[in-house]
Amino acid sequence: MGTWGTSIKDSDAFTDIYSEFFEQYNKGGQPDTISKKIVEDNWEILEIEEEKNSLWFALALAQWETKSLEPKVLSTVEEIVSSGADLKIWLDLGANEHEIKKRKIALDKFLEKIKSERPKAKPRKRVKSKTPIFAKGDCLVFKMAYGNYGGAVVLASDYNPETACNLIATTRLNQSNKPTLKDFENAEVLICNFGQWQDEVDVTWYMPDLYNKEYADIYEMVGTITVTLAYDTGNYDGKGYLFKPSWTAGWTMNNSAERQFEAEGTKPKPTKKITIKQLTKKGKWWKVF
Repeated sequence: MGTWGTSIKDSDAFTDIYSEFFEQYNKGGQPDTISKKIVEDNWEILEIEEEKNSLWFALALAQWETKSLEPKVLSTVEEIVSSGADLKIWLDLGANEHEIKKRKIALDKFLEKIKSERPKAKPRKRVKSKTPIFAKGDCLVFKMAYGNYGGAVVLASDYNPETACNLIATTRLNQSNKPTLKDFENAEVLICNFGQWQDEVDVTWYMPDLYNKEYADIYEMVGTITVTLAYDTGNYDGKGYLFKPSWTAGWTMNNSAERQFEAEGTKPKPTKKITIKQLTKKGKWWKVF
């Protein structure tokens, strides 16, 4: 599931492609080889109208930063921006006039940037062993744009030093006071039906790479609840789970919650219901699914 903001970088698709590029670049990969593989491996994104532009934006920025920007990629981005195709997608998704203006400014600045000459290529970083950001059962609080608190629960931690992801369930907590652990235990899981999403359960494996640099100031760990169920990073389809997990490097649970609650101002909330208890403690529902 993707989340969106007016900045070029404010989408999960952008974050994932950009992170994928530099993960391989920092391991010694050549930009042209990396780029070819990214396009081949992520063909599904190019089939999704709402996400395909983010792939080209991320690839263009990564190539520009490594002084390997391909003329074809640059011309693709230039066509997206000059034709207004990206803004049309935003209009179709229900963006308001203010958001469209901000998006246009971001697009124009981005195109101007990648058309300029970068002095030198971004140096490769030494690949370090990774550790997950949070522990199983950690409860995370975030503040939404309109002042209310939301929250998310860490269902699993992956201690593979190459991946080190956290499986996190965003909740439907939406309250003026900071949630307590009891609030988390009794919360429902966020199910999204805004934009193109059709009753999609917001449970995702989050990669650690960008957390400290981009997202650490958004989330606060307020305590831990017990999680007795086990989740496997290799179970891509969610077989035996109440959800099919997604994967991303962009920690944008707050954006998902904001957009879902905003959408419910004009449309019914999803009828599907899953609780945090169902995802943390074994019960009769576990055997059914």
